Amino acid sequence: MKIGKKEKSGQLYRAILQLRSEEECYDFFQDLCTVSELRSMEQRFEVASLLDDGMIYNDILERTGASSATISRVNRSLNYGTGAYARLFARMKEDT
Repeated sequence: MKIGKKEKSGQLYRAILQLRSEEECYDFFQDLCTVSELRSMEQRFEVASLLDDGMIYNDILERTGASSATISRVNRSLNYGTGAYARLFARMKEDT
């Protein structure tokens, strides 16, 4: 489900763009999210990265412990989402 522009507050997203280091980002998300929320986001991002690298579902499930429903949901975002994962992965590959 996509969040409509009127439904979201740009304030949070503008704040994230103000973070200047990995440490600041880590600290901010530690304050903002519960440990469970952070772990879920980290797991979904790892699943997306592994799918982007061409790993198959069963190997991802074994490596990350993510449910098949989570892997499927992330895969759907990779293939039919906004393209944000692809842009981010491309930038991260450029930086290495």
